[in-house]
Amino acid sequence: MLTFERRPTWLRLVLSWWGSPLPRIKFRLLFVLVLSGILTVWQERLQFNAPVTLQALSLLGVALGIFLGFRNNAAYDRFWEGRKLWGRLLNVSRALSRNLLAYLPLEATSDTVQVPAYRIIAFAHALRMQLREQMDVDALAPFVPASDLPVLAKARNVPNVVLLQLGRDLQALHRRGLVGEQASVELSRQLFDLSDIQGGCERIKNSPIPHTYTVLIHQIVALYVVTLPFGLVGTLHHLTPIVVLFVAYTFLGLDAVGDEIEEPFGEDLNDLPLSSICRNIEINVRETLGEAELPPLWAPKNGVVS
Repeated sequence: MLTFERRPTWLRLVLSWWGSPLPRIKFRLLFVLVLSGILTVWQERLQFNAPVTLQALSLLGVALGIFLGFRNNAAYDRFWEGRKLWGRLLNVSRALSRNLLAYLPLEATSDTVQVPAYRIIAFAHALRMQLREQMDVDALAPFVPASDLPVLAKARNVPNVVLLQLGRDLQALHRRGLVGEQASVELSRQLFDLSDIQGGCERIKNSPIPHTYTVLIHQIVALYVVTLPFGLVGTLHHLTPIVVLFVAYTFLGLDAVGDEIEEPFGEDLNDLPLSSICRNIEINVRETLGEAELPPLWAPKNGVVS
């Protein structure tokens, strides 16, 4: 039975450290706080007049907010496209394994169905490992014949080779007369869908947001939060460090969030739970085959579903 976790309360979200950008920016905030404190003491004791005006800071803050908004929207588009691709992978994997079982005659042996169905699981795991640069061919051993492992170990694109072997399996079933012409076309179409999903993921992985754009936004954010105390100390006096801390948290936090979701296939807190999706695919495919002993759902590690 499916269970759904209740949405956290507003107060719990406000006080939450889990999921907050604070762990990523805590030292930057500490630097800004110390700088603000030094400037405040300097202003109050030596009557130092900073050459930065509130009007200039306001204009820079508005421009920076718009710039951060565009950048974060671009990063979220990458994240959401990755999520749609992996949701589609889950659906296509279910459909392909289900069609394999439905199209084959009832007298077909279990190995005839299991080998290509298990290759679907192998493809999902191989794609996850390739996107995370954690390729381990031995981890695919439970899902492919032993004779495949040396070939996969030499491959530069392991998921593509798994799809090639799966395509050969489907063609062999067609040549043996176990799968009809129409069914073979449908299975080939779903095989192409898997290849298309892989290409979409590789496009996101290999086409990051231009480096110059990222460097520029980091430089502008750093310049703004460092010059902010100079513009506020003459007006806010002792309150300067507190106000600067809250403003800096806003801009540095947005900057950190954009960094984190820009690469959706990693293992950070807010990245896509690829391991969990792969485990769901494995469970769904093996359940379709009628297996009773299924692996458990992927458990969160340190509060993170990876």
